Amino acid sequence: MNGKTFLIAVKETRLRAPENGNVISVSGYHMSTIRSFMTEDHRRCDDLFADAEQAVGKKNIAAATAAFEHFRSATLAHFDCEEKTLFPTFEAKTGMTMGPTQVMRMEHVQMRALMDDAAAALANGDADDYLGLAETLLIMMQQHNMKEENILYPMCDQHLAAETPELLARLEAETAEP
Repeated sequence: MNGKTFLIAVKETRLRAPENGNVISVSGYHMSTIRSFMTEDHRRCDDLFADAEQAVGKKNIAAATAAFEHFRSATLAHFDCEEKTLFPTFEAKTGMTMGPTQVMRMEHVQMRALMDDAAAALANGDADDYLGLAETLLIMMQQHNMKEENILYPMCDQHLAAETPELLARLEAETAEP
């Protein structure tokens, strides 16, 4: 199943929240867990990053710059919703402030710096510099997303089950594109 087919299948699937059976609609997708919503947002950001890569491959720096800024904006919104909403809610519920959320925040700082450098490389028209930074950023994002999707988000689902519908509504609002 290719990526687009998978997204269509996900969009048509209705997931029910285990505690109350409610369907949660998130930007046209039906999500019932923090893990499913945040993982879908990772995939959206990945697709935007791929658009920038394709434009660089075609040597269209103007299109690459626009695509990268779209990716950067979406990724920063994702980081912000985690840092301002999801992580503090998880920390307040569990008392864990120096655990996985702290590691994720440190990685966000590193990825923000890489995105700044990649944007500067595109602004300077330096495709080679951009590609090197993008490769590093891609590896870091893949490792980061695996930790969130397989460790942190399931922990959030476990500890925040009662808050999930309201929390998902806030996360959706915070990651929505203008």
